[in-house]
Amino acid sequence: MSDLLQLPSKPCALRVMPQPSDANVHGDVFGGWIMAQVDIAGSIPASRRANGRVATIAVNSFVFKQPVFVGDLLSFYADIVKTGNTSVTVSVEVYAQRMSLAEDLVKVTEAILTYVATDSDRRPRALPVLD
Repeated sequence: MSDLLQLPSKPCALRVMPQPSDANVHGDVFGGWIMAQVDIAGSIPASRRANGRVATIAVNSFVFKQPVFVGDLLSFYADIVKTGNTSVTVSVEVYAQRMSLAEDLVKVTEAILTYVATDSDRRPRALPVLD
C-alpha cells in the first residue's frame, strides 16, 4: 500500500467506480466528476444531521492529491466537523483502490464542504436539537 498509513475512522459514505464517460480520452477522470461525487458523499452526513434537505453553500477547501483513473474503486469517507445554527460542515477524504494492482490504495482527494439545512421553500432552517 502506498501513501496510506490507515483508512480514516470516519464512516464510508459512498463507493463508486468511474466509467469511461467520466474521463478524458487518456482515461484520467475529470476533476468535476470527482467534485460532484464528493458533494454527494458530504451531503449524506449533513442531511442526516439536518434530518432533511440540505444545500451546498461552500466548498471551503478541495485538494486533488493523486490522479483518478477509469476502473479505480473510490471510497468516500465523510464526517461532520462543525455545526452552526443552520449549517453543517463536513470533511470528505477519498481513497482509490487501483484495480490494476489490488494492493495499491492511495488517498486521492480531500475536501471540506458546508451545507445549509433548508425547509420545503428552500430557505435556511435551524438544525434540529440533539437529545
